Amino acid sequence: MALSESQVPPDAQHYLVCGTEDCERNCQFYCNDCHQPMCEQCRDEHQKNTKTKSHEVVPYKQRKRPLPVEQCKIHPTKEMVLLCEECQIPICYKCTATKEHRGHAFTDIEIDFDEKVSRCHEEIAKIRNYFEPTTQDLKKEIAGDVTEIKKIMDGIRTSMKTEAEAVKKLVDTVTSENIKQVGKIEQSLLETLNGQNQEIDDYITYLNDLIKTFYGYLSPSNIEQITSALKSESFIIRPIPETSKPVPPVFTVGQHSKEDVAKLLGIITVPNNKPENRKIKPMETVSTQLKPTQKQRKQDREKSYVKQTLSLSSSFTKVREYTVPGVDDVFHISLGKSGRLWVSDGSGNLVQTDLQGNQLQKIQTSGIRSEGYHTVTQDGGLIYTDKQNKVINRITPDKTITEFIKTGDFAPLSIHSSHINGDILVGMCTDEEAKVTSYNKTGTEIQNIQRDNKGQELYSLPHYITENINGDVCVSDWDKRAVVVVDKSGQHRFSYTGQRSRFNPYGICTDVLGHILVCASISNTVYLLDQDGQFLSLLLTSQQGVTYPRSVCVDDENNLWVGQPYTNIVKVYKYLQ
Repeated sequence: MALSESQVPPDAQHYLVCGTEDCERNCQFYCNDCHQPMCEQCRDEHQKNTKTKSHEVVPYKQRKRPLPVEQCKIHPTKEMVLLCEECQIPICYKCTATKEHRGHAFTDIEIDFDEKVSRCHEEIAKIRNYFEPTTQDLKKEIAGDVTEIKKIMDGIRTSMKTEAEAVKKLVDTVTSENIKQVGKIEQSLLETLNGQNQEIDDYITYLNDLIKTFYGYLSPSNIEQITSALKSESFIIRPIPETSKPVPPVFTVGQHSKEDVAKLLGIITVPNNKPENRKIKPMETVSTQLKPTQKQRKQDREKSYVKQTLSLSSSFTKVREYTVPGVDDVFHISLGKSGRLWVSDGSGNLVQTDLQGNQLQKIQTSGIRSEGYHTVTQDGGLIYTDKQNKVINRITPDKTITEFIKTGDFAPLSIHSSHINGDILVGMCTDEEAKVTSYNKTGTEIQNIQRDNKGQELYSLPHYITENINGDVCVSDWDKRAVVVVDKSGQHRFSYTGQRSRFNPYGICTDVLGHILVCASISNTVYLLDQDGQFLSLLLTSQQGVTYPRSVCVDDENNLWVGQPYTNIVKVYKYLQ
C-alpha cells in the first residue's frame, strides 16, 4: 500500500509504490478524483475504464492534495464540507440552518482548499524564484564587502605601521643628534676643568719648590746670603690661580601628549555618513530584467516541452558504447562540447577523446584517483583537483595548464562546474574534517558548507559532487555511506542511505527532471532518486551488463553514460521517453 504524504518522514527514503491493490510497481502518476497514486500500467487501465476514464490523472508531483476529512464539532456524525464566507470557518451542511450561520454565504470547502493549496504553491514559487535568489545575491554581496573591508583594514594597518616606522626613524635621528651635542658640550667642559686642574698642579709644584728654597735660607753660610734673599722678589709668594666652576647644560623635557603623538602618527576616523541600504530588486523589476530574449524563449520552450513530455521509460536500452584509449578504467566522465569527453581512471590518467575514439589529450595527474576530480566549465575548459599539492588546475581550450585555486590545508577531492551560473563546487577534506566550498568563475571563495543546523558534520569523504536543477548541492560521501544533499544556501535537506542494504555511493549526477542518479558499485546498480530524496527505482543492474558502476553523467539528449572499473568502455543508455 502506498504511503500517504503525511506519513513520509523528512529524509524521504521510501519506495513509493502504486496504490492499486496487489500492484507493487513504481508510482509515477496520481488520480486527483480517486486520490490514488498509480503506476504507468494502472494509469492506462484507469483511463480505459468507462467509470474512471474521465478522471483527472496527472504526474505524481502535479497531484492535488486530498482534502483532510474532519467531523463537525457541533454535529459529530457529519463531515465539514463547506466554508462559511462570513465567519471563515469550516462547517457541515446541518450548520447552515443554525442561527449562527443563517443568511451567510457558503463555499465548497474543497474549492477553498484547492485555492489555498494553489496559493501555497504560488508563494513557494515566489520564494524559490525571487526571495531565495535575491537573498543569496545579498549574501554574495555581503561576502564581497567582507573581503573588501578586510583588504581596506589591512591597508590601514600597513599605513599605520609605515607611519610609525617613519616617526621612529625621525625620533632616532633627533635623539642621536642631541646625544652628539651633549658629547661635544661634555668634552668642552672637561677640557676646561682639566686645564684648571693642571694649573693647580703646576702651582702646587711651585709651592713645593718655594718651600725647599726657604729651608735653604734657614741654614745660610753667611748672613749676607739670607739678607739678600729676603730682599728679592722671589721671596714674595705668588697668589693662588683663579678657577671657575663649570656651568652644565640643562635638558628641557619635551612637552607632548598622546594627542600630539597621534597627530604625528595619523588619526583614524569613521566618516559620519549614513550607511547606504543595499538595493533589493522588486519582483516586477526582477521579472522585467530577466525578460528572456527570443533565443532564450525558444530554449525555455524547448526545455519546458522536454520536461512535460519526458518520463521514465519502462525499459532501459543501450544505444551505443565508446572505447576510450589511454585509460584502464572509467572512474569519472566529464562531457564537453562538440562531442568531446574527458575520462579518468584509478591510476591518474586523464584523457580527452572524441566520439570516434581518437585521443586528443592525455595528462598524468598525481596519485591514485578514484574521485570525480575533473569537470568541464561553461567556457569549454577543464579544471581538475590535485589533492597532493592542494590546488585546482585549469586546462584551457588551447591545452595550457595553469594553477587556478589554492585550497589551503584542505585536500580537494571532487569538483563540479555549475550549469546554472558557472560557480565551482569542490568537495575537500583534511585528516579531521571535510567540507564543500563554492567559488565563482574567477576562483574567489563564496561559501563553505560543513555542518547542519545542529552543528553536526555533514561530510566525511565527499568524493563525487554535482548540482541539481533547483540549485541543490548533491554529494556522494563514501565514509558516510550516503548521498548528502543541501540547498543552495547550504541548509541540509536530506541524506539518502540506501534501501535496507549496504550502500556504497560513487559517481553522481542529475537530469533535466531533477532526478538524482548515483552509482552503488558493490550492489552493481544505479539508483534513481527524485529531487527530494525519495527512491524511485533501480535504473541499471547486472542484467543490463553493468558491473560495479563507478561513474555516471547525462548528456544533452538525456542519455545516461556509465563507466566501470577494469574496462575502458563507456556505455550509453536511453532511460527517459
